[in-house]
Amino acid sequence: MGVIPAFPATVLTAIGAVGTVGFAVVFLVDGWTRTGYRWLRHPVSALALGDRGWVQTTNFAVSGAMIAAGGVGALGVSVLLGGSITLLGLALIASGIFPMDAMRGYPPGTTDTTPTTFTRRHLWHDRAGAVVFLLLPVLPAIAAVTADFGWAVRTYSALTSVLAVVLVHRFTTAWESDAPRTGLWQRAALILVLSWLAAVCVAVGRNLVCASKTTGLQRTE
Repeated sequence: MGVIPAFPATVLTAIGAVGTVGFAVVFLVDGWTRTGYRWLRHPVSALALGDRGWVQTTNFAVSGAMIAAGGVGALGVSVLLGGSITLLGLALIASGIFPMDAMRGYPPGTTDTTPTTFTRRHLWHDRAGAVVFLLLPVLPAIAAVTADFGWAVRTYSALTSVLAVVLVHRFTTAWESDAPRTGLWQRAALILVLSWLAAVCVAVGRNLVCASKTTGLQRTE
């Protein structure tokens, strides 16, 4: 421990926890209330398109920055875990900078098909998305073998990783075939891991506080 002082690290992990929850709340509410958007079918990234696209674009940027900050705070517990969380946040930011192409009936008026060619920004969006969904099962797998966590957090992390593999696979196969529940599978994978990440950010903050107190007591002895 001790990559950065305990107090700012704890603040950063708290910011990360808020960012994970905020990201999910925004895309859920925006998807449920967006005219012409079918949340069961359409991916979260499609919310960055259309007249109200600025909402999800902002969500990608702000929440991504907050999650990246949480990763920096987590470096004090695990450099690998903290660095991977930071990478997740950066990939979310990139997803907002490079929006996907319009397709599959959204925004309204778009043909209900998948294009045969894509813009350069869409290809960059795909690359950022690949990083995000690769990290969904990897992050909890890293936490599952992180010694600074107790058995409860490690067990929760291991189970989350296994389920994330299943859900990410269901989402990717659904996306490739334009299945009617593509958006549902994507949201299930995201909510599973984002809720886990919020809990882990809190656990990291507690670990840092406890370690700081222990160090302080040792210095006074």
